[in-house]
Amino acid sequence: MRILFYLLSIVIANVVTAAMAPLQFGMFIVPMGTLMVGMTFIFRDLVQNKYGRKNTYLLILMALVLSAIVSLMLGDTLMIVAASAISFLISETADTEIYTRLKLPMAWRVFYSGVVGGIFDSAVFVIIGLSPLGAGFLPWEAVPAAIVGQIIVKTVIQLIGALILSQIKGFKNTELVSE
Repeated sequence: MRILFYLLSIVIANVVTAAMAPLQFGMFIVPMGTLMVGMTFIFRDLVQNKYGRKNTYLLILMALVLSAIVSLMLGDTLMIVAASAISFLISETADTEIYTRLKLPMAWRVFYSGVVGGIFDSAVFVIIGLSPLGAGFLPWEAVPAAIVGQIIVKTVIQLIGALILSQIKGFKNTELVSE
């Protein structure tokens, strides 16, 4: 089920982002799929916890290909697909490595690794995909607000996920599967 939730969250994030206009909270611009992107880090951590780091990297590669195929099918430009793939690979790798190295209860590993992953995902995707450097959907003046808006939403999702995991008996002090 963990793998299914992980892969579905990635597909749903792509579909929701393509189908719905971004939210704007004051100066912050947040694509609707950002909520699901925040959840992908949580599901990835749950997958890693059960199947180990090596198997998680295989799943990340599978998810990367799936995400690119879905993005292309939804009509995203090659620049958006490339930005999504690059940000996905960087953020998922950061999340995986931080989650692996932290010696904290699982809920805190999920929170901290997801926050860092979310920062990388937001910054890389917005700069490569949406700024004038990429597809040009956002002017340079809007780039910082777009990045910060996504980071805020992803951090809140990580916090909610960590709080839920801290309340579930089986996840309170769960250790990683040995490699």
